[in-house]
Amino acid sequence: MGDQMQFIVEKLNQEPFRKNYNLISFDSLEGLQLLQLLSDVLGEIDPKHAVDIREELPEQTAKRMLNLLGILKYKPPGTVSDLSAFRQGLVTGSKTVIHPVLHWLLQRTNELRTRAYLARFLVKLEVPAEFLQDDAVADFNKQYEELMEAFKNLHKEHEQLKISGLSTAEIRRDISAMEEEKDQLAKRVERLKKRVETVQNHQRMLEIARQLRLEKEREESLAQQKQEQKSQLFHAEQRLQRAQAQLKEMQQVVADSKPESLMKKLEEEINFNSYLVTEKIPREMESKKTSVYFLQKVAAEPAMTQADLTALQSEMDEVNAEINQLIEKRIITYEPTDSKFSMYRQQASIISRKKEAKAEELQAAKEEMSSLERQVEQKSSQAHEQGGSEALTEDEFKQYVSKLRSKNTLYKKKRQEIAEITAEYGILQRTEELLRQRHEAVQQQLQAIEEKKGISGYSYTQEELERVSAVKSEMDEVKGQTLDNMSEMVKKLNAMVAEKKASLAPVIKELRQLRQSCQELTQECEEKKIQYDSCAAGLETNRSALEQEVKGLLEECAQEESNYRYINCMKRSLEIQLQRAKEEMKAYVSSDPQERRRAVREQYTRIILEQENLGKKLREKQKVVRESHGPNMKQMKMWQDFEQLMECKRECFLKQQNQAAIGQIIQEGGKDRLVL
Repeated sequence: MGDQMQFIVEKLNQEPFRKNYNLISFDSLEGLQLLQLLSDVLGEIDPKHAVDIREELPEQTAKRMLNLLGILKYKPPGTVSDLSAFRQGLVTGSKTVIHPVLHWLLQRTNELRTRAYLARFLVKLEVPAEFLQDDAVADFNKQYEELMEAFKNLHKEHEQLKISGLSTAEIRRDISAMEEEKDQLAKRVERLKKRVETVQNHQRMLEIARQLRLEKEREESLAQQKQEQKSQLFHAEQRLQRAQAQLKEMQQVVADSKPESLMKKLEEEINFNSYLVTEKIPREMESKKTSVYFLQKVAAEPAMTQADLTALQSEMDEVNAEINQLIEKRIITYEPTDSKFSMYRQQASIISRKKEAKAEELQAAKEEMSSLERQVEQKSSQAHEQGGSEALTEDEFKQYVSKLRSKNTLYKKKRQEIAEITAEYGILQRTEELLRQRHEAVQQQLQAIEEKKGISGYSYTQEELERVSAVKSEMDEVKGQTLDNMSEMVKKLNAMVAEKKASLAPVIKELRQLRQSCQELTQECEEKKIQYDSCAAGLETNRSALEQEVKGLLEECAQEESNYRYINCMKRSLEIQLQRAKEEMKAYVSSDPQERRRAVREQYTRIILEQENLGKKLREKQKVVRESHGPNMKQMKMWQDFEQLMECKRECFLKQQNQAAIGQIIQEGGKDRLVL
């Protein structure tokens, strides 16, 4: 409790309250002052509640505060009986009620200020159902709900912009950093200009560099356009392929189906859709509306405590017990005449449940099929991007299998032919080897004959000359063909260059005009940007000055308003005192003794006389007590001595009795011994 009070005092001493309390002064506040303090805190959260509670009735004050605390979702501690005590304490200004409320409000002032602001626009007005039957009222209510939703969206966007936006200080720092960078760049440009001026033909070189930069930018833009056109072409091809596949499927469906089957399929689809529209969807919508209604009702109610939840749980248990009792009574009073109808009802309910289950399964199957189709399209697009082929349909796959079988048969035939050719190749290779051996033997014989005749090497030289002449003729033929091909290629290239020049001439002419207009627009854009920056800087300076001025004026206004309230309160208190003084003077001057008795002076005079008489009586009593103090003390001492004397006598008497009893016991024991 002490920590709570310490926190409240610290918060009230800060802005915007500035109460200058301490723990003692805050704890000594009366109920009316605590209520005014609570009203001031609520007025800081919601300006509509910044009122003087002396100008309104206590019931109005309590109702106003309870409404705002309900909007702010304040949870009073305790059970339902404690809630009534909370309301009573709020009316009377009890410390045990006001202190926790102040502690809760001061902990989250900013959050509650936002909630109170939103409550002005988002607390829905409940319109009775009978008034909503009117079309005009229904239209206004619908428009009201739409405006409420629009306000929600705009508030969310505003909060996001506040979170993501930069402050003026950050913008100024960025502007100053950009200005510094601009100055550095200007200095670098000046230094580079001075360096370039010493070079010969620097103007021409600068012009060439500028043209090179422009051509590079143009090249980048053309490459980007080419990429965009490629992507557009790819998407268009995908759409075309999907359309062709759908057309092929439709053609196959039309070719394979008959009118009767198509009509039957359409009737099944119509029946299913009509079942969804007339039975399933309305039932689901009704259940959703019911749940939304209950959720809205729960959200509109104030926050529930654990005690409320336990009470609701007990009510639910009681209702369930009543339901079970009614079911048991119904079973006991069950009439056998309704057995057939109940059987039919059970069958109808079973069939309806099966129908609903099948409809849900069909809906789930359709959703799964649509998701699988989307996955197939996605996979096909990925395969196309990676350079692969599209997925085959069922008919295409059958055609592919038939082609594969025919190719397999052809492969087996070719394999057999290759085996036969391989065998024949072995035979020919053996024949070649035998012929080579024979040729070598004949060559050896020919060389021996040439040596005998004296013309060795004649046959080899003749063969070499024949081989060289054959190679030369082949080379001459290849050179002639190459020269012809090159001349034809040169003619084609010249024709293509001339055609490209003719086609690009108007484009180049138009490009020159566009470049000139682009330069003009760029220069104009830079000028406008400079003007905008200067204007924005000036407006920002003016805005900051105006913000400071407005802030100062607001503070001055708040101070003056506080002074006005203080002076007004002092004026009222002085007026009340003056009125009381006038009434007192009127009563004192009045000749009526009853009126004079009601005067404050007469009342105080009477009280003073009573107190004086009481003081005289007390002084007399004190004098009597002082005079009788000595004898009384002496008498009290005598009584104390008398009490001690009597106590001493009692102890002696008790000792004498004990000794007499012991002597009697000894005498009885001696007599017994004598008898024995």
